[in-house]
Amino acid sequence: MKKVSNFNRSIVFLMLLFSFLSFSQEDKTGNWLMYFGTNKLTDKFSLHTEIQFRNHTLTPNNTEQLLLRTGLNYHFSDRATVTGGYAYIPSYIYDSDQKTPETEEHRIWQQFILTNKIGRVKFEHRYRIEQRWVNQNYKNRFRYRLMLFVPLNKPKIEEKTWFLGFYDEVFVNAKETFFDRNRLYGALGYQFNKNTSMQAGLMHQQVNGFGKWYLQFALVFNTDFRKKS
Repeated sequence: MKKVSNFNRSIVFLMLLFSFLSFSQEDKTGNWLMYFGTNKLTDKFSLHTEIQFRNHTLTPNNTEQLLLRTGLNYHFSDRATVTGGYAYIPSYIYDSDQKTPETEEHRIWQQFILTNKIGRVKFEHRYRIEQRWVNQNYKNRFRYRLMLFVPLNKPKIEEKTWFLGFYDEVFVNAKETFFDRNRLYGALGYQFNKNTSMQAGLMHQQVNGFGKWYLQFALVFNTDFRKKS
């Protein structure tokens, strides 16, 4: 009972910390609401689906970006997946009176994800390449993200598991300014069942000399369209 009590206090502490950090910087903190899905088509292929509603402010009433991304995954194994896909990203200036986006981006992307475990900690390495048409200007960008998943109340992440998620992601350009941005993220998550989980956390994005915090809520909902034998 003592372990359970300590665990519950830890969760409350994390939730209060997230609230304090975000609300104390409301004018400087944005908000991202996100959905991710891996939809199984066959044993080897699945469909990636993703929607991100990004806001300049903590309250979701001043749109910064809308990101719509999809792709086709090929699963070499449970530990290795390659993906190719397309994304559409309209962007808006803070407090703009313009109803249409100031910037529109069409993006082709490829990525490779490799996972491994050390003890109870799961490591996810994501390598991504992007071909970007931003208002018809062509750019190439490369990204690497290292993410860690740490189960709290069970040895591994399964049904009814609380977990922590951390990542750092570096973005670099093929030309012009080499460093594009860096994202540092920490979150508390809950695995409801095999297909559904949620995360609530904070992400700090550094773009050259400018940094900003974002409060993030993510829903992961995976489906299985394979024919049952």
